[in-house]
Amino acid sequence: MKEGYREVTICSNREIATDIYEMKIKETGILGVPGQFYMLRGWQGLDPFLPRPISICDISDDEITFLYEIRGKGTGIMAGLKAMDRIEILGPLGNGFELNSKGNIAIISGGIGIAPMIYTMKSIDSPIDFYCGFRDEVYYIDEIKKYVNNIYITTEDGSVGHKGFITELFVPDRYDMVMTCGPIPMMKKVVEMCKDKVPVFISMESRMACGIGACLGCSIETTWGMKRVCKDGPVFSGEEVIFYD
Repeated sequence: MKEGYREVTICSNREIATDIYEMKIKETGILGVPGQFYMLRGWQGLDPFLPRPISICDISDDEITFLYEIRGKGTGIMAGLKAMDRIEILGPLGNGFELNSKGNIAIISGGIGIAPMIYTMKSIDSPIDFYCGFRDEVYYIDEIKKYVNNIYITTEDGSVGHKGFITELFVPDRYDMVMTCGPIPMMKKVVEMCKDKVPVFISMESRMACGIGACLGCSIETTWGMKRVCKDGPVFSGEEVIFYD
């Protein structure tokens, strides 16, 4: 990780679906590995007080792509930034996905959980099936097609693909490893389906303050005790995370 926050230039920042934005920034040096994230702050002053943790979506040459959803004031401000604006970043942070696995791999995302999976798919040298669930609007599928064998899509309203939830299409017995990111109920279901069948790794999301493990604000309960999403994760073995109904 590079030390401290630094200012970088935004190359582009565009809406690709309702309230879903793709931001590209110029950056050099240590850019990160699949599953890691950055802390982003696109405003001056203390309102909002905390920066926003955003997963690495893609890396190419000296450019990093972030995919994010407007969920509040901070991401709302970020959505208004334009090319050539400056933004503060800290990272790369956290631990990423295991990329040396052999055999057939399933990658499962729900909603904006697709973000860390794109760079992950590009970095894996094994056959991949991609399962992606959306509420209604589908995005980033064309960018993904060349990295996977098959794509399975669900939408809650049935406008694209299967109507329902992505776990309804997933068959764990076909795979040697599973990676997933998305809503907690979806990941909990994936872990349950994979139990005693196939290893599963999950990318957790949490509100964060520092991003470096100092404040303990993003801690979650695991079978090994409390762990910090920002420092010990965000990628964990599915078996170690304790989910609650």
